[in-house]
Amino acid sequence: RIGVLGVNGAGKSTLIKTIVGVLPKLAGDLRRGQGLSIGYFAQHQLDALRMDETPLEHMRRLAPDEREQTLRDHLGRYRFSGDFATSPVGPMSGGEKARLALALLAWEKPNLLVLDEPTNHLDMETREALTMALSTFEGAVLLVSHDRHLLRAATDSLWLVDGAMQPYDGDLDDYAKLVLEHRKTQLAQERAALKSDDTRQANVNKKEARRLEAQERARIAALRKPLQKKLAVVEKKMAEKNEALSVLAARLADPAFYEESPEEVARVTREHGELVPQIEALEAEWLELSEEIESIS
Repeated sequence: RIGVLGVNGAGKSTLIKTIVGVLPKLAGDLRRGQGLSIGYFAQHQLDALRMDETPLEHMRRLAPDEREQTLRDHLGRYRFSGDFATSPVGPMSGGEKARLALALLAWEKPNLLVLDEPTNHLDMETREALTMALSTFEGAVLLVSHDRHLLRAATDSLWLVDGAMQPYDGDLDDYAKLVLEHRKTQLAQERAALKSDDTRQANVNKKEARRLEAQERARIAALRKPLQKKLAVVEKKMAEKNEALSVLAARLADPAFYEESPEEVARVTREHGELVPQIEALEAEWLELSEEIESIS
């Protein structure tokens, strides 16, 4: 029971597809033992299911001479029982389709299971059922998966694909660290290459960059100019009205002011009340213009 690991997905996929015969070997010899029967499961096999057929119809095509109850019993072990066994595949979820593909695979009774990311799209209950099934499977298992729980439960050894395939002495935690370090190294190399390219490009295009920067400054200034004029007008109005408000507020704060005629008190109070919302409106306009100017870039 081998769990296949790799620092990149392409190597694992190529190995698996070569073993099952989907891809021709690139070099060397590929020898299969006498009586070898491979059961291959990959996510693309879900596309091979016939959407207008039912699980029971799929089973009948595999075993046309088998009794219906035997086929139903087998489907029932994969939670396709009752009316569900005679419902079209099309509306089923990705997990249900994967479960059906596994049921069809199990019917063939292979002595080598080659599984490429079998738990993708499976719900938690089906994942656990698959884990239990693999742990009790009497044949050989070759498993590619990111599901660390499945790898721990269903495999006895780990192999690493990185240019060549070889036994991996570490555990899954060590493998996670290996992948992380590999990605960090790749990222550092990409950043270094990008920085080098940027430096060369900057040396070549300094004169052009200065010209473009000046052009961009002129464009921004042209867009901001009319807004800045409006802002200056608003600021002048705000200053005038704030000064008038201060004068009125000072009069309203003087107790002697209320000894004047009622008409004058009413006029000053009214003007003070009118100025406050006018200033608030000007402040809102000033803020909007300022934000619009700053947003131009």
